[in-house]
Amino acid sequence: MLFKKIYQRRCCFISNNKKPILKLISPIPPSVNHYLAPRPFIMTKNGKKVPMVTMYETTEAKKYKKEFIKYVKEEIRKQKWDINCTKDKHFYFDTIFHFDRVDKDEQNYYKCLCDALNGLAYIDDRNILTRCFKIDYDSINPRIEITIHPVDYIGIFNNENELNKFKNTYCDNCTRGTKNNCSIFKNAIEGKVGKLYEILDIKDMRCNKFKQRKS
Repeated sequence: MLFKKIYQRRCCFISNNKKPILKLISPIPPSVNHYLAPRPFIMTKNGKKVPMVTMYETTEAKKYKKEFIKYVKEEIRKQKWDINCTKDKHFYFDTIFHFDRVDKDEQNYYKCLCDALNGLAYIDDRNILTRCFKIDYDSINPRIEITIHPVDYIGIFNNENELNKFKNTYCDNCTRGTKNNCSIFKNAIEGKVGKLYEILDIKDMRCNKFKQRKS
């Protein structure tokens, strides 16, 4: 069943006790100001010339991406990283910045870095949660240390233990049951909180629609 497949995909990392992890080191990429540049051009529309602007990738960005992607492909092979594990679950993108100067803002350096890894280390960057844990300064070897690994939470549940407790207490003993593709549990593991306010007591993890199954 579709519900069962979704549940298994979202829990597989913790259940197998084999959390996927990818560690990378990147040189400092081009900042957002040096990643894309405007290129003006004239477009004819309805017989009139209209000034337009398109954005293009700078030479600096292309060079960075080419060299970094080559390195990442090799690391993916060495670390046996499977991009498909990022398909249905959020992943942390943890970073430590070692800048060469003190006047740099780490927020300006994620765009080019994450774009280079999109489709290579993860399927879709909408599932990637960037976090900076530390910034220090190393003028000799400026770099970014990156660790990509899955989050512990599953939908509205903080971890698999909390999910299993809810499932064992309610779903396994309810007339709805998970085998009937219960929409409540499905929305819960997909994190669709807006559909659960009147159904679940999220604070206490209690299902208000629970109906005891007859033994």
